[in-house]
Amino acid sequence: MAFLCQRDSYARELVTTVVSCQPAELQTDGSNGKKEALSGFHVVLEDTLLFPEGGGQPDDHGTINDISVLRVTRRGAQADHFTQTPLAPGSQVQVQVDWERRFDHMQQHSGQHLITAVADSLFGLKTTSWELGKLRSVIELDSPSVTAEQIATIEQSVNEKIRDRLPVSVQELSLDDPEVEKVRGRGLPDDHAGPIRVVTIEGVDSNMCCGTHVNNLSDLQVIKILGTEKGKKNKTNLIFLAGNRVLKWMERSHGTEKALTTLLKCGVEDHVEAVKKLQNSSKLLQKNNLNLLRDLAVHIAHCLRNSPDWGGVVVLHRKEGDSEFMNIIANEIGSEETLLFLTVGDEKGAGLFLLAGPAEAVETLGPRVAEVLEGKGAGKKGRFQGKATKMSRRAEVQALLQDYVSTQSAEE
Repeated sequence: MAFLCQRDSYARELVTTVVSCQPAELQTDGSNGKKEALSGFHVVLEDTLLFPEGGGQPDDHGTINDISVLRVTRRGAQADHFTQTPLAPGSQVQVQVDWERRFDHMQQHSGQHLITAVADSLFGLKTTSWELGKLRSVIELDSPSVTAEQIATIEQSVNEKIRDRLPVSVQELSLDDPEVEKVRGRGLPDDHAGPIRVVTIEGVDSNMCCGTHVNNLSDLQVIKILGTEKGKKNKTNLIFLAGNRVLKWMERSHGTEKALTTLLKCGVEDHVEAVKKLQNSSKLLQKNNLNLLRDLAVHIAHCLRNSPDWGGVVVLHRKEGDSEFMNIIANEIGSEETLLFLTVGDEKGAGLFLLAGPAEAVETLGPRVAEVLEGKGAGKKGRFQGKATKMSRRAEVQALLQDYVSTQSAEE
């Protein structure tokens, strides 16, 4: 038996009965990026309004007696509703669906069927899989490339069919029905039970599918194909939006255009040229800045070398600079008898460091410097450099280096 969500995708409420309620766990993505287990219950109902994930479509969100359903999954012919509150078997309950999410999924899924059918009929482009994402949906086509002209033709054709208000119907066929052979599909799940559900777009496509769909293409409103990306194993990913997602995308794009118009102080048609000019100016400034930084590094190196404090341990920190800046200083100084400790970046936060000097000393001290600064680094031939997270501990490094130099002098 199909669930109510499949018999009537437009239904928003259902009164049904709890069949069972068993303890269960749900794996979720934690705030630290690791999986976390939520304790709760798997609730099975006589019928359900909430679609269990499957066929490339995510599950519905909703409530049972105002208790949030966190996940709906299919198990054979039944659906498991994960809740964190138990529900008594035999009790009557009211199920409500998050309609905005449901209708969005209906639009994307029916849109996928339409694009898949049109791409196949026009160009023989077969769909091998698809994904209904949070912001955009992706159809994987069994072709290493799809031209811009083909994409434009597909988009024009699917929107013509939407304007033609073609009906979409659902029927159930038994496994031995000869009509099954005429239906497009990519096979059935191993645990499939009962009749086969077929979704038909009148005059366009018939396809085996378990998902929720609109009953007329006019409910799709519009389809926008955003483009293609290279897929895996000689396949192409076609990216699209349907229905309300197109409106939201246009709203975001219009907001971005307005913001750029204010920032760039020009009309929308001049945005690209204005950005190109800014990029060219930025590249020129970066080049000039790099040349000045190099000159400064050479000047600093000469000042350090000629300083009366030269020798033993020499320390320098600058807020501005990079690895090249520090290496220029080290190259200009070129001393193998002095320990040179250079740092750039935030005085108390993160930054870069370089230790130069006698190869044996640097090899010994480099990892210890990285450890004190709570960073990582590597080196060879009298150089050890890396990234640090605690530049506030530079004084501890200086003390470490001075102790080393003092110990070596005493031994000599």
